[in-house]
Amino acid sequence: MPTKKIIKKKKEEKKPKKSTPTKIVKKENPQKSEQPSGEQRNAKGVRIPALLRGMKDILPKDEGVWKKMYHTAENISEAYGFGRIQTPVLEEASLFIRSVGRGTDVVDKEMYVFEDRDLAKICLRPEATASVARAYIVHGMVSLPQPVKMWYFGSMFRHDRPQAGRYREFHQFGAESIGDRDPVNDAELIVTAFNFLKELGISPVLHLNSIGTADDRAKYLVELSGYLRTKRSYLCEECKKRLLKNPLRVLDCKNEQCQSTIEESPQIVDSLSESSRNFFMKVIEYLDDLSVPYVLRHTLVRGLDYYTDTVFEFYEEETGEGSAQSALGGGGRYDGLVEELGGRPTPGCGFALGLERVAYAIKRNLDKEVKTDVKAKNNQVYFAQLGEQARRRALYLIEDLRHAGTVTYHNLSKTSLKNQLELANKYECPYTLILGQKEVQDGTIIIRDMESGIQEIVDQKKLKSILDKKIQSLTNA
Repeated sequence: MPTKKIIKKKKEEKKPKKSTPTKIVKKENPQKSEQPSGEQRNAKGVRIPALLRGMKDILPKDEGVWKKMYHTAENISEAYGFGRIQTPVLEEASLFIRSVGRGTDVVDKEMYVFEDRDLAKICLRPEATASVARAYIVHGMVSLPQPVKMWYFGSMFRHDRPQAGRYREFHQFGAESIGDRDPVNDAELIVTAFNFLKELGISPVLHLNSIGTADDRAKYLVELSGYLRTKRSYLCEECKKRLLKNPLRVLDCKNEQCQSTIEESPQIVDSLSESSRNFFMKVIEYLDDLSVPYVLRHTLVRGLDYYTDTVFEFYEEETGEGSAQSALGGGGRYDGLVEELGGRPTPGCGFALGLERVAYAIKRNLDKEVKTDVKAKNNQVYFAQLGEQARRRALYLIEDLRHAGTVTYHNLSKTSLKNQLELANKYECPYTLILGQKEVQDGTIIIRDMESGIQEIVDQKKLKSILDKKIQSLTNA
């Protein structure tokens, strides 16, 4: 026993002697000072600080494009009834480890994680959905009218390999709808993102899939794992690791070596439960009603563990899926995320678009007109609907009005006329459009003057022209 104590003492005495010269060597090591790329020195030999690898300055010459993106995001979010949320750039690292999931590239390779001075393990946010879900729980938003619809515009951080349109600090425009499990919410989010891109002069292509519930995926993973094990020799080294940790992530691989194996893999739609299949079919029906084109892609699973049921991505029409820089963003449903983070079981869905890639696309299409008109206060209405048939028809009419330049507030999850009229008053809309089952059958719609309470029934085909006259009279008054 005494011998062991003496050995420990000797080791303790040697430790400071070893650590001191190590620090000196690090300071004087000429290779360390050469690490920043593109090093420059002034005439006196003083090194000019370099831009960190993977970072980018947004210069005044780029201001026009970024302003267009922000104002388009703001206007379209307001038109669809989303409120702005801004969450901190720094969050607890565990927030993303729990939500995004271990075994994903984001958590295992890309997160900026460090200890602050309080020895808390924190990180720069790699995405915003988990942050918005955390805010939903912390601020008791479950007590608000559901769903709670929020949008954001800000910086995210991932230690990724830099390339055209991909940086380690990047910006996203995104929207989340939390608190209601209804296919109409999925369709509305898809249309919001789709129209944001269209209004910026981009022709988006929507790729769509369903990955079902956790039980559906567990069933599918058995089949997928068995298939991938027979094709192991055809997989890249990274996918061989993924096969052991999380086989679903193999479907995310962009390595050319794996593509033929992925394309021939079993389709997850064959493992969907009846409820998940019906849910997905309703999303598709809504998109068909809105004339939103889509491509069904069975290998689309998205790279984050919290997704359930609907998943989607947007690509540029000119580039297609093949280009590494062509994916403009995506999203999906995450019905288990809020509960995973400690809240009540709460459904949700959302999307995020990479703004560097969007800006890159805009610059290639500068000849296309970008709509960024600020809507006047009088040029807004509230659309109230009653019943399933009315809700389906409402989606079409809302889009028609929005394309005509009328800001149209709505909440398709509300079924009570009283609640919808209260929302119309909250948004200070001069008119509310009311569509019920009878109006759908007759091809009519009710226009209600919110100040006087007077209602008139008009033909749906004449709605825009009648509404324009009423709004014009308010503006001239």
